[in-house]
Amino acid sequence: MPAPPMVEIRTAMMIQWWRRMTFLHWRYPADTVSPLLPAGLTPDTDDGQVWVGMLPFLMDEVRPPWLPGLPWLSTFPETNLRTYVRGPDGRAGIFFFSLDAARLPVVATARAGLNLPYRWSRMSLRVNGDVTEYRGSRFAEPRGAGYRLLVRSGEEFPEAELGPVDHFLTTQSRLYTLRYGRLVAVDVWHPPWPLHRAEVLDLRQDLTAAAGLPAPKGAPLVHSSPGVRTRIGLPEFVRMF
Repeated sequence: MPAPPMVEIRTAMMIQWWRRMTFLHWRYPADTVSPLLPAGLTPDTDDGQVWVGMLPFLMDEVRPPWLPGLPWLSTFPETNLRTYVRGPDGRAGIFFFSLDAARLPVVATARAGLNLPYRWSRMSLRVNGDVTEYRGSRFAEPRGAGYRLLVRSGEEFPEAELGPVDHFLTTQSRLYTLRYGRLVAVDVWHPPWPLHRAEVLDLRQDLTAAAGLPAPKGAPLVHSSPGVRTRIGLPEFVRMF
């Protein structure tokens, strides 16, 4: 399960800042996650286990590379639920079970353009010193799938303390989705995350249940980061070998 090399993005579709990021990760049996993946993707496993991540953050300065950002539309909370996969050619990447966002135009555009599973949600992100509170609740689902997370961020990890798992979970540079029934890949570039220690003070969520997953077992592996600037590449259809 080595960390994949970061792909250079020469022609960007979007520029984004991902700020106030919290990474929560749990291990699941691969045979629990595999039925939820589209044909062509397999879980990226380690001893029969696969990681599932919940990542709340602030999406900021979202814009095409040739246009300025718009104050309201370009800044909003987002939370994604994802897992780690291998494509038909063996390349590592991410598959999203869901992406919650607080801007309906963004949700509609992402669903129409890339068929990403965005959900329109009532969301908030509040910072009080070293503590960040994330909240979300979906508008259009009967039970309002959502979450509340309270996390305290600490000092930055020394590079010597970061191991292969830390790098693997934070350096994925390709996402997969289905478009018109075909597998599509989009490459993403960003500098290395400045990773900080973090402590979960409170967590209540049913995003995993809404995705068809059992409740995670045990405490999550936690990282936090002030953020990175990203370049999102153009989509390309994936050959099915």
